[in-house]
Order: sequence, then C-alpha cells, then structure tokens
Amino acid sequence: MPKLDDVADARPSLRGLLRQPSYRRLWAARTVSQWGDAFNTVALALLVYSLTGSALGVSGIVVAEIIPVLLLAPFAGALADRLPRVRVMISADLARAALAFALALPFVDSSVAAVYAVAVGLSAGAVFFNPAAQSVLPAIVRERDLVAANSGLWTAAVVSQVALAPLAGVVVAASGYRWAFWINAASYLISAAILHRLVVPTVPREGDRRSSWPADLREGIAVLTRDRLLRALATGQFLAALSAGATGALLVVLAREHLQLGASDYGLMLGAIGLGAATGPLLLTRLTDNPRQPGYVFGPFVLRAAVDAVLATVTGLVSSLAALIAYGIGTSTGAVTFNSLLQAETPERLRGRIFASFDMLWQTGRLLSLLLGGLLADTLGIRAVYYLGAGLLLAAAAVGWSGIRANRHR
Repeated sequence: MPKLDDVADARPSLRGLLRQPSYRRLWAARTVSQWGDAFNTVALALLVYSLTGSALGVSGIVVAEIIPVLLLAPFAGALADRLPRVRVMISADLARAALAFALALPFVDSSVAAVYAVAVGLSAGAVFFNPAAQSVLPAIVRERDLVAANSGLWTAAVVSQVALAPLAGVVVAASGYRWAFWINAASYLISAAILHRLVVPTVPREGDRRSSWPADLREGIAVLTRDRLLRALATGQFLAALSAGATGALLVVLAREHLQLGASDYGLMLGAIGLGAATGPLLLTRLTDNPRQPGYVFGPFVLRAAVDAVLATVTGLVSSLAALIAYGIGTSTGAVTFNSLLQAETPERLRGRIFASFDMLWQTGRLLSLLLGGLLADTLGIRAVYYLGAGLLLAAAAVGWSGIRANRHR
C-alpha cells in the first residue's frame, strides 16, 4: 500500500485529477460545451456560405467572434472578479443556449444579418465564460496540478473538434442546420447543469465587490502594466497573435501556391496539426509539473517559429506534414504551459481581469494579423508571411523568457 508522502509526490495525471469532484465537473462541463461548439462552428460556416455565396461572408463570422472580445473583455473580467465565478459561467451558458436555440428558428436561418447577430451574441457569452473558467481552475487544483489540469482541458477540446467536426457536416447534410444548433444549445444546458454542483473554495473578497467599476478596471490595467512578468507575457502574447492570425488563416494559400498541393492534401495538413495538438499535452504531463519553467513555456514558441520557416522553405508533402505535427505539438503545449504560468502568477482577486485582458490582446493581434497578412501575401508572396511569422514568434519567446528570468531574480 503506498504511503501518503508517495501519493503526494507522484506526478499529477489527468486520471488522478478526474477523481477530484471539482475538477471532474469543470472538465465535463467544458468538454460537453466543446462538443456543441464543434457542431455550431461547422453549421454556422455552411449556413453563412449558403446565404452569401462568398468566402468574404464566411470571414465575417470570424470578425463577429472577435468584436465582442474587444468591446466587452474589460467589463467581463471585472465581473468575474466581483461575482461568484461559477455563477458567471452558468449565466453565460444559459444565455448561449438561448441564442443557439434562436439559430434554429425559421426567420433566423433565412437572414444573414440575424445569423451574424446571433454569432456576436454567442461570442459575447464566451467573453464572460472564459475568464471566469480560467480563474476557477487554480482555485480547485494545486499549483503543481495546473499543467496536467490544463492539458486535460486542452486535449478534450482538440479531440472534440477533430472527431466531431466531420460528424457535424454529416448531420447538416442529412438533417439540416437546425439539428446542429439544437445540439449546441443542449450542450450549454448540460454544461450549466454540471457547473451548478461545482464548489469553489475561494471567492472574491467583499472589499473588492464594493469598489467601483472604473476602479476595478484601473486596477487591472495597473497590475498588467507594472508587473514585469505579466507585462512580458502580455507582450509575448500579442506578438504570437500577430504571427498566428495570418499563418493559420493563410495555410490554404501556402498549400496551393507554394507547396502546390490539392484540396485533399490540405485536409491531411489540417489533420496533422490536429494529431500534434492532441498528443502534445499527453507528452507534456510526462515531462513537467512546474508551470514556471521557461523552457516549457516559450520553447513551443521557438518550435512553432522553426515550423513556419520550414513550411516557407520546403516543398514536399511528407516534410510539410511532419512539420505540421510538430506545429500542433508546439501550439498545444505552449497554450497549456502559458495558461498554467499565468494562473500561477496572477493574484486570485485579479484573475478575471488579467485573463480577459489577455483574451483581448490575443484577438486584437489576431485581427491585425488577418488584415495585414493578406496584404503582405499579395505584395511579397505567401512565403514572406511565414518567414515574418517565424520572426514574431522568436521575438515573443525572447520577451517572455527575459520576463521570467527577471522575475526569478527579483
């Protein structure tokens, strides 16, 4: 029979975390919600394309998802720090369930304006849900469990996307858009029911609730700008977003113009990224449980930079697929360790505001990257986009690494 000390010193694992009721409920709620999101993403893109008949119309969905983050993130973060975070998450789920049901109404699926409006509403719900969920996790697991806990959430999300997106296409083709939107709405209701029983041991202090909204917003901005580590992480996040927005959206252009690949080969490229993204966190949990190791936080940035440079240089399908598997591993492990470090370093009473600010930085950088990346590809060629993306990721790694080292010395 193992001793208590041996159990305490054992490396954290997803299996062990799922034995804890609080984490199991959070994991189950977010996973079920991801199942619905997979159906919603596919159905929404197909519906908008059927209504507009243009790629520009489908791109408008991306813009509709970004705008609420830019407008509402500061308010959402402050709300997550003022109110019980589980209540914020449940309210966001219920609101999104109502909007998802609205997409199945006859007058909605015949109006592109109504579809865009509902897409904005669904994104707004996520703006409130995400910082609250990110803030809850470090309150229900130990710091050394953060890497494994985030790995479990990330893997479930990636597997859901890879496995259910094709099924969503089959459902739409066989039964129409409404069934996909009903499935999404049901997933939010199930998530809310699971979260209703989630108990979080720490809550925002009363003193914080009595402060004014402007004071809350000023405090969040002050902490983000004055704390050297958080400032470095924010800068790294923005630089990475400037890279990833264009390289991710323009991968199909790289496949057709530089790699000279067809549509089926492009599908293999997306599958390679998904394979790497699903396996990355499983490898990570075997290597570390320390969220403060700079090599594991920013090494993935360097790996992704190398992949961007390779993709802009090589022309073979096999080498491209191998590079994209590595890219998926770098994306998933980088997201897990970055979030774990941010959760470990951010004071509990400020987590909502800090995570909302990082969401806003990411989406701002992503939007700028989407706009500028297309112009750069048209003027200098698609390879220039990927070489520049590699440089931005290296800069992000350097800034973040220096921030961690400075924080250690301090």
